[in-house]
Amino acid sequence: MSRMPSPEKTSVPHDRRSVVCPTRRDEVAAAGSELIGGPVGRRARLGTVDLTPVRVVALVAIGMFALGMVQKLPCYNWAWFRGAASQYTHACYSDIPHLFVGRGFSDGLIPYFDRFPGDMQYLEYPVLTGLFMQVAAWLTPGGGDLQYREQMYWMVNAGMLLVCAAVIAVCVARTHRRRPWDALLVALAPAFALNATINWDLLAIALTAAAVLMWSRGRALAFGVLLGLATAAKLYPFLLLGPLLVLCWRAGKWRPFAVALLGSAGAWLAVNLPVMLLAPEGWKKFYVFSQERNIDFGSFWLVLTQRADLDLQIETVNTTASVLMLLVCAGIAALALTAPRRPRFAQLAFLVVAAFILTNKVYSPQYVLWLIPLAALARPRWRSFLVWQACEVAYFLGIWMYLVYVTTDSKQGLPPDGYHFAIVLHLVGTLYLCALVVRDVLRPELDAVRQDGSDDPSGGVLDGAPDVFVVGSAARTRRAEGQEPAPMDGEHPGVVSRETA
Repeated sequence: MSRMPSPEKTSVPHDRRSVVCPTRRDEVAAAGSELIGGPVGRRARLGTVDLTPVRVVALVAIGMFALGMVQKLPCYNWAWFRGAASQYTHACYSDIPHLFVGRGFSDGLIPYFDRFPGDMQYLEYPVLTGLFMQVAAWLTPGGGDLQYREQMYWMVNAGMLLVCAAVIAVCVARTHRRRPWDALLVALAPAFALNATINWDLLAIALTAAAVLMWSRGRALAFGVLLGLATAAKLYPFLLLGPLLVLCWRAGKWRPFAVALLGSAGAWLAVNLPVMLLAPEGWKKFYVFSQERNIDFGSFWLVLTQRADLDLQIETVNTTASVLMLLVCAGIAALALTAPRRPRFAQLAFLVVAAFILTNKVYSPQYVLWLIPLAALARPRWRSFLVWQACEVAYFLGIWMYLVYVTTDSKQGLPPDGYHFAIVLHLVGTLYLCALVVRDVLRPELDAVRQDGSDDPSGGVLDGAPDVFVVGSAARTRRAEGQEPAPMDGEHPGVVSRETA
């Protein structure tokens, strides 16, 4: 009798015949497919040489990005240049043209090294994002009046961000090899199209998506380097190291985690150290600004202070928000170590980034972009995804209508009570999706990704690996299934800390 392969060696074939079709498994996907001919049949060919799922996803993402650019057309033509209220009324605001002038790019100033007039003085973005902005400024055609140059700067940035959007879609499509069509959740997400060109977040998101793809292929060093670069573009990607730590702890995979951690630190230092040494005042502006920034739009802190008429000190808010974040992260770690089956990496990554967004003192509308790729990997279910997206689109409209109210003498737009409702809707929508992800972790049989026999397609070395450390209910489940003997006298009854026999 031949020996059965170990869990680490077991793999699921990844040919086209094994590709999971959402229209066969998801009611909403099946209903939506009626627009293009209905669910795929049993004898259908899943892709051709020229039109593979990844290429379809990339083309759809590019098309939706283009629609988002069209939505900004009123601002591009005139509203950015004729007062604040017009760009809010048309819901087409973007930081990009305003910061072209406001941060000195139009005058040829170099970020972090050159001081510009005003209270900010230095660019308040991480170094890699500043480089992205500077490259776009170099590519912006000269000549013409200032309005023309602002338009061209936005257009150049939009082109560069379009590349980032395509990279995100392709990376998500390739992370779960048997489920490339799940990336349509990213490509078709309405909040993705609406927010893509508000700011420069897509650069960090593209690097993060590429990092997750590398981890899914077992390339820990490449994951670490890309995650370090992503953190050099935006702060949130470093949070993914937390889920990786507890999952590697549970699986006993310390070496890949150490490689990923060192790769992240090295890449971050390689980008930041030159600016840190040569322009320390400009370099630290982002970090100082993040600490000193007051309670701002979109956060539950804003609702709390305005509804209760509180005057909270910024130090108190920073400390309380940090404590809340740490408590939630501790809860996520406990979930990872006690779940009956080791959670998937994408599930915990989504929960940690969502926790950061929910507890933060500011929620800019483009922050939803951070969660969309992780949500598609964590819970590829169209119904819950679209419910969440509806809440985010409502918030997108709510913040602009509230800004119309506060910037016009006639007080047209959405009053504070209405804006508070939009904030609560965003919070509830995000919590709703988090709750479903937690339910999938506690009841793995409900996890859409695992229903085809997969373990953790985005987990890399964790995919199919046995547990070596679990606590509480997970340990009891393992013993009940015969995976681990009952504890001997003197052993802790809720802890397993050795390899499965």
